[in-house]
Amino acid sequence: MTARLVAVEGVDASGKSTQARLLAESLGAVLTFQFGATGVGSEVRRMLLDPDNDALDDRTEALLIVADKAQHVAEVVGPALRAGRHVVTDRFTASTLAYQGYGRGLDLAELKTMLRFATTGIEPDLNLLLDIPLDLASRRLGPSLDRFEGAGDGFLDRVRAGYLAMAGADPAGWAVVDGDGSVDDVAARVSAAVRDRLGEGR
Repeated sequence: MTARLVAVEGVDASGKSTQARLLAESLGAVLTFQFGATGVGSEVRRMLLDPDNDALDDRTEALLIVADKAQHVAEVVGPALRAGRHVVTDRFTASTLAYQGYGRGLDLAELKTMLRFATTGIEPDLNLLLDIPLDLASRRLGPSLDRFEGAGDGFLDRVRAGYLAMAGADPAGWAVVDGDGSVDDVAARVSAAVRDRLGEGR
């Protein structure tokens, strides 16, 4: 069996975590997430999500996220793949390009170089983009927002546009799934996309 890495991507409140869990269960895969899946990552996550950290520079933010990815690959993703286990991760490298690149306006080429270093070149076999309208994301998020969720509609507009641009530029590596619907309906679309691209799943 060739171990596969599937990254479930999308804006906040797109249903990524739920669908990543269901997909991992159906594949018998290791389920993980970025950022915060390791001890080091949990400290990074706390700093990044705290809305009181409004002085955090965009480049500092990106470096912290890249550091989390390095630890995540070293501690979780890399060992699982080497052991022949499928891995489903709630976010991977594309999130950094979408949020810190398209969203914050940092240089995409520089971010890609940093990400290759952090991940030792490991890339998803498939990026699954759960795409939802931003007004639906806003309704799902509610009033209590973290640093990213509270960055404003313009920010999330850019993030969503970035995701769609990446998916459009690499159709072989991406599957865009309509994330608007019941959990079961979206899960069926996710499973169909994985079967179509990787031959895996129910």
